[in-house]
Amino acid sequence: MKVLIVEDEIMAQRSLMRVLGQHFPDMEIVGTTTSVKSTVAWLSDPANSADVIFMDVELADGVCFEIFRQIKVKAKVIMTTAYDSYALKAFEAGSIDYLLKPVDAAALKRAVARARMSGGTVDVEALMKLVDKAPSVRKEYKERYIVRFNDRIIPIQTSNIAYVYSEEKNNYIVTFDLQRYIIDSSLDTIGEELNPEHFFRISRSCIVSMQAIESIIKQSGRLRIMANPEPSFEMTVSRSRVDDFLEWLEK
Repeated sequence: MKVLIVEDEIMAQRSLMRVLGQHFPDMEIVGTTTSVKSTVAWLSDPANSADVIFMDVELADGVCFEIFRQIKVKAKVIMTTAYDSYALKAFEAGSIDYLLKPVDAAALKRAVARARMSGGTVDVEALMKLVDKAPSVRKEYKERYIVRFNDRIIPIQTSNIAYVYSEEKNNYIVTFDLQRYIIDSSLDTIGEELNPEHFFRISRSCIVSMQAIESIIKQSGRLRIMANPEPSFEMTVSRSRVDDFLEWLEK
């Protein structure tokens, strides 16, 4: 099966590609796009074809529903989305399968199995009736976390988070007011919950806020971040993420 991935978050795009490669060796990823415009252009090219499209709802230049308004989508579609009750109703009305982020491998296998068995395509008319009646569907990101410190329960606004990191099997939040708290959530989960406009996962063990970055030093092909508050560890960008990080900085 030929697969097109429509996803504007590069790390989410690569994660999906990796999972598909691990579990579905017969699936060939023939293209990736990040916006409504680039997706319509890709689908409009007679040289391109896909059997299945994995499509994120919130794209770089708008919501994915605009794609269906501009071009007939002949492939089977599997949406990847954060939970939104209205969006799910729209998907069901349009006979569109969906996966909730972060994507679970078992759920992915079920969705692919249904796509293989299904002979139908998107019921655009039913889908657009719901979409046209609704306010814009936007992914909602975390506004605060609740942490426990001794006998206290403390709410932390995401705007006050400088960076999140892992150390010795614990995950920590460091705030701009120089506090450090242990948090139970994994970095994978936190990475999905934080707004990618403001936060970037620079490595497997660290997520940093744009506001915390004071300067960047090049060291032997890697990037070292000088952050405020000053971290207790060397904050470096993984080599595989350098290009994406620099692109994120320039947005």
